[in-house]
Amino acid sequence: MEIIHLREDFIKLGQALKAAGLVESGVDAKFVIQDGEVKVNGQVETQRGKKLVAGDVVEFDGQTIRIEL
Repeated sequence: MEIIHLREDFIKLGQALKAAGLVESGVDAKFVIQDGEVKVNGQVETQRGKKLVAGDVVEFDGQTIRIEL
């Protein structure tokens, strides 16, 4: 499980995928999110700009990211 520590109040979903190294670019993030391949807290999320806060869990391609302070 990858841990992303927040520098601000939130991080956007696309940025979190890039920060964790699960996608190479914002364009890649956009496509995997739009295609319904990403889950946030167990629910499919299709909004690239979804704001993630501490405690959120993202799943993509068999990998898990946890957002923490």
